[in-house]
Amino acid sequence: MNKLIYLAGGCFWGTEKYLSIIKGVVETEVGYANGNTENPSYEDVCRRNTGHAETVKVVYDPEKIELKNLLKLFYKAIDPVSVNRQGNDIGSQYRTGVYYVDKEDEAVIKESLAELQKEYSEPLVVEVMELKNYYPAEEYHQKYLDKNPGGYCHIGAAEFHELEEAQKDTKYKVKSKGELHMTLTEMQYNVTQNNATEPPFDNEYYDNFEEGIYVDITSGEPLFTSRDKFDSGCGWPSFSKPIDDKVIKEKLDLSHGMLRTEVRAANSDSHLGHVFNDGPIESGGLRYCINSASLEFIPKEKMKERGYGDLLYLFE
Repeated sequence: MNKLIYLAGGCFWGTEKYLSIIKGVVETEVGYANGNTENPSYEDVCRRNTGHAETVKVVYDPEKIELKNLLKLFYKAIDPVSVNRQGNDIGSQYRTGVYYVDKEDEAVIKESLAELQKEYSEPLVVEVMELKNYYPAEEYHQKYLDKNPGGYCHIGAAEFHELEEAQKDTKYKVKSKGELHMTLTEMQYNVTQNNATEPPFDNEYYDNFEEGIYVDITSGEPLFTSRDKFDSGCGWPSFSKPIDDKVIKEKLDLSHGMLRTEVRAANSDSHLGHVFNDGPIESGGLRYCINSASLEFIPKEKMKERGYGDLLYLFE
């Protein structure tokens, strides 16, 4: 059964176009939400202090995209610390917000924003509210950028490109949390999904130096190779670099009163560990300190039978 969420992200022309191309989104419509007047016009919203936000009504299939993942993509298209402004558009109608109709969605939304907050030193200003009212905008606003391909859009080409890249088909499929609950150990789940840290010197791979590759425990995507693994003495697996910079992403981590750089799997968004600047100078100076619980080791001699034969060149 399809679900509804209402997303305010600045000018609704660009926000609607961006959201409409997310896989799993069934239908989009632009309108005015959570204001203090009934049936406002565009002029009312822009000039008459109605309190409405330009908002996109999103119908999505939760079997194809979970709300948390839909929100992660939405956040990439907004500036979540900008008050009443997105791009060149200024005014309370351009504020950012997530408005829910299902009370159970509130916790998911707040959890997603708590994760997003870790990337910013400034407080987020994205509203989280139950939908109080919503009125469809005039017909000429609907699918505006489809009708006017060269029309104004405050969302840049880089954001659309990133969305396309994030949705490319991959053989390393991201599993739902329900599937991961069934297939991962408690430690693996807590590390990858809840940003936990396993104990040092009491984990599977910190002292493993056999030839092979280390893959994402949640998706099977190759992340690191034994060629780049070294003994750092920290008690966790340490690597000087990933197999490819594109397989990981870095995020500012201000937890526990520290300033660190978190490392996550770009495809699955699983927490992996942190990266530090105290690695071997001859290898680039970085130390990717990774939890064993976020990895599966595939020995070199088993790579072909496990479907990783195309990476054997790494050991030539």
